[in-house]
Amino acid sequence: MNTTDKVLLPAHGGQLRQIAERYGVPVEQLLDFSANINPAGPPPSVLIALHRALANLTTLTAYPDLELTELKVFLASRAGVHRENIGVANGFVPLLEAALRSLKIERCLLPIPCFSEYRRTLENVGVAVFPHPLLEEKGFQYEPDALVQALLNRSCDAILLANPQNPSGALLEAEPMRKLIEQATRHNITVLLDEAFIDYCPADSFIHEAAEHSKLIVLRSVTKFFAIPGLRVAYTVSSASITKSLNRSLPPWPVTSLVSDAVCAALQDEIYAKESRSENERQRTWLAERLERLGIATCWSSTNFLLLRFPAEVNVRLLWERLIAEQQVVLRSCENFEGLAPGHLRIAVRSEPENYRLIRSLEQLLLSMTE
Repeated sequence: MNTTDKVLLPAHGGQLRQIAERYGVPVEQLLDFSANINPAGPPPSVLIALHRALANLTTLTAYPDLELTELKVFLASRAGVHRENIGVANGFVPLLEAALRSLKIERCLLPIPCFSEYRRTLENVGVAVFPHPLLEEKGFQYEPDALVQALLNRSCDAILLANPQNPSGALLEAEPMRKLIEQATRHNITVLLDEAFIDYCPADSFIHEAAEHSKLIVLRSVTKFFAIPGLRVAYTVSSASITKSLNRSLPPWPVTSLVSDAVCAALQDEIYAKESRSENERQRTWLAERLERLGIATCWSSTNFLLLRFPAEVNVRLLWERLIAEQQVVLRSCENFEGLAPGHLRIAVRSEPENYRLIRSLEQLLLSMTE
């Protein structure tokens, strides 16, 4: 097994078929900690909505509403904005591409480490990318004054932020984020704010303010928190003029009728959302404590995942591979996170028995690797 070959590493989490084939493990035996999906599974309301939709033949035989009126009205109501402030597509990347093209963004500051699709999407659209390293010793926190100064030094017309961040899980709370957005706006700089994991800390979202802002686009996902990534849907909230321009850059029929029904059902399930946040916090705290006992540092996280930093003597690539081959446990390799030092892995927060299995697996392998 060639542990120096980085080409074969999955580019994203959740790629179990690829991993199963590479390591000769049946895919159904793999326990996936690489994808940050709610372990509770989809809300029952979503499954009911999908069964109901499929019982109606027109769900399959009729074209979806070209304007996605019902879905946009529902999303707007939940966000406290108007339908004209909502854009919808089958995932984050098409929305980001549409925003970049419609606003004619030329130079974007990109704090790193970050989701690998950010740079790829920016470059695919022809945007010049200026990476801005975040400091691990400061918990990868955004520092508004430093970011604004970097924007001015590089003559950027946009900044792409994730709040909470990925892979660190770090959160910039509402007040300092507001300061950052206000400072950027004064210099005519657009803030592209990815809130894919904000459902775990909704009080810090800027979704309600984006509709009245001339230089802010908030991008949201419902697939991770509600455990429906197979349905592929994301949306934006921005001013009516920005949204109108953005929508012109999107292809027609960006999501299916089934997706619309599922999203509307998911977002109404307040009990599911409340219980998911509570259980995630409890399991995340337990995991961080047990990992610390194993000598594994964790970055403070407000999400459903933890970034792990291993001692220097641990061969992290070998550990990642042995977890798969010997324990059938898949963690997220962090080798393709730009700006992240070697020695990291990322784990999702899963159910109590699954989290216990992870800790036991790490304990056994770390012991065998240090004997």
